Amino acid sequence: MKLAYVSQRGHGQTGTCLTEAAEILTALGIGLQGTVTVPDPCIDPTCDMLIRVLPDGPVMRINQNLGAGSKGCRLDTGALEGVVMEVARHGLGARVMIVNKFGKLEAMGRGFVPLIAEALGAGTPVIIGVNAVNLADLLSFAGDLAQELPPDPQLIADWALGCA
Repeated sequence: MKLAYVSQRGHGQTGTCLTEAAEILTALGIGLQGTVTVPDPCIDPTCDMLIRVLPDGPVMRINQNLGAGSKGCRLDTGALEGVVMEVARHGLGARVMIVNKFGKLEAMGRGFVPLIAEALGAGTPVIIGVNAVNLADLLSFAGDLAQELPPDPQLIADWALGCA
């Protein structure tokens, strides 16, 4: 089983890195499953809340509008579960899975966890973005299977190519 993760300081940097790695792999003809972030200039730039389903699926919003003064989590869990269903539909024949973020839902065993486990069980390499807050939960989920990758899109793509 091949499971790697990327964790980078700075909001949105891990997502950007994984998006660039996905673009490299796509250009090489590697079939992808999963999600990458899409910057949205129309919302608060501190949150990447638009997700593109790989390889060519829809762009879906996963945040809820809680108002200008809100400081709470804006994740719409129902919308994220909808993204997970879209990923399951669009991932047939994929050679690599990329999940832009192992977040709160995944830490609870929900969200992308079933699809990650399914991909690993099928021998599909999985690359996951994770922030410092959720890193311990990812490592607990992955056991000794997880390998840290440097936040370099080309090195991430090279790792995936070596596994796929």
